[in-house]
Amino acid sequence: MGNARSGKIDPMVYEVRDREVVFRGKVITVRRDLVVMPDGNVVARDVVAHPGAVGIVAMDSQERVLMLRQYRHPLGGYEWELPAGILDIPGELASEAAARELGEEAHVTARRWDVLVDVHTSPGMTDEADRVFLARDLGEVPEDERQRGLDEEADMETDWVRLDDAVRRILNGEITNAMAVIGLLSAVAARQRHYEGLRPVEASWPGRPAHRG
Repeated sequence: MGNARSGKIDPMVYEVRDREVVFRGKVITVRRDLVVMPDGNVVARDVVAHPGAVGIVAMDSQERVLMLRQYRHPLGGYEWELPAGILDIPGELASEAAARELGEEAHVTARRWDVLVDVHTSPGMTDEADRVFLARDLGEVPEDERQRGLDEEADMETDWVRLDDAVRRILNGEITNAMAVIGLLSAVAARQRHYEGLRPVEASWPGRPAHRG
């Protein structure tokens, strides 16, 4: 349950009668909660516990945004996405994770960072929360300091796309990744306000999951 006016997450008000971990994987944990409903009925709710993730809309001086084409096994194909990564390092700030992922995946650095948007990806089944940053004033990671991509990142492609063209690709169904859709459309909204009023990187994030696997 949420507070629509403040945007903050209210404390849990539904009693959890019992909790059982039914699966523990490399990134996610699946648990089964027995929850007391307002009418007193006790129901089972399966929850995918996720550490959360960050994404980056990296925008250059020509208002081009950096997109990555990466293979996603659950889909059996490739998606165009933003640079992104899960928050799997204990104690790492979201902004630090974003800068690290931008450098590792795209070999890009940024001198200006702002919080663009926070989102719960699918609150009916998971506590996953994502924070998308806007990165500007871009540079390049020196060639001899670049990290080599592993696994699905080994054949990852990059492309610089004008923001308006990226929105067209969203509306055409060519970009379907949730974080990319939300981040790019939020960037358009921010541009309409001349990028004023964006939150600083240290802005609180009450929706970030405390779960760490």
